[in-house]
Amino acid sequence: MGVRSLTRRLLEELLPRVGYQLVPETLLYDWQKPSKAVPSVPPLPSAAREYLTPDHPRLRELRRAYATFGGPVTQAAVWTDDHLKPEHLQYFRGETGYVWQTRERNQNEMGYSLTYHYTRSCDQLKLLDRLDEDGAFGAHVFNVGRTISRDLLDSVLELNFLDRQLGIGGKETVMLDIGAGYGRLAHRAVMGLHSVACYICMDAIAASTFLCEYYTRYRELGDRVRVVPLHESEGALESQRVDLAVNIHSWSECKLGAIDWWVALLRRHGVRQLMVVPNRVSADETRMLTNLAEDFSAVLESHGYTLVARERKYTDPLAQKYAVSPAVYFLWSARPD
Repeated sequence: MGVRSLTRRLLEELLPRVGYQLVPETLLYDWQKPSKAVPSVPPLPSAAREYLTPDHPRLRELRRAYATFGGPVTQAAVWTDDHLKPEHLQYFRGETGYVWQTRERNQNEMGYSLTYHYTRSCDQLKLLDRLDEDGAFGAHVFNVGRTISRDLLDSVLELNFLDRQLGIGGKETVMLDIGAGYGRLAHRAVMGLHSVACYICMDAIAASTFLCEYYTRYRELGDRVRVVPLHESEGALESQRVDLAVNIHSWSECKLGAIDWWVALLRRHGVRQLMVVPNRVSADETRMLTNLAEDFSAVLESHGYTLVARERKYTDPLAQKYAVSPAVYFLWSARPD
């Protein structure tokens, strides 16, 4: 037996023991192979280079205010000071903590193509006809006959779910986004739906509020979007009725005390409808879990919220298995105060 054959035989025996398989390169598609290509990134606007810096006065102001505000809502589980690196401030739509775009198994050319065609098939709001993707601020894009991103596709799927359940496309709606990040869903909702009369963004992370203020101005969303700092949240909700709150991939990254703080805030101000997309769910997909496997469905139930709808992100089983970032959507409702 030659050296090459012997080496191959040894590898075929040893690799499965540590979770690997030896596969001939001829059996792999291009999208399955590691890529060394560096994606092209549109240049930053000059104003962004000057504004999106760690020492900007507005960011320092927000950090001081959030530190003073304190309480359980500011006790981070995941989003500590070093979670968002300084270099991510300018390319915040890239592969940062806000939106994972290329690091998971299904996040490749084939996964994005499947996700796009699935999303197109169930886009009753026709949002894909009105929304586009320019790759600004480092967003990873794929070409499937048009330019797409996870930012775009996730937003279209989430808004269509809300339309199926609550009819937001056909009636005036005021939305509140808890853990709004850089304003991903705010941008898509306001640009895609005239029925969204007001979209309020809140976040317990000062850098997120800073970025959201900038990004929503950059997208010229006008006065239909309000970015409310954490320490102004109570006053903002006293002056504005909210029909629907959303929390997308945020509470799973929080401690239970922080989630309880937010849900209590919603109940005090009579917010009845609440959509939650957790990072993790129980084995039977009926309970929402934090990243530490704590059940935070119980927190919502303790404040009088009842689960009224639960739906997989992809209702097609193959899409739920192979498309980008499978998840489960939960819709909760509270009785009138």
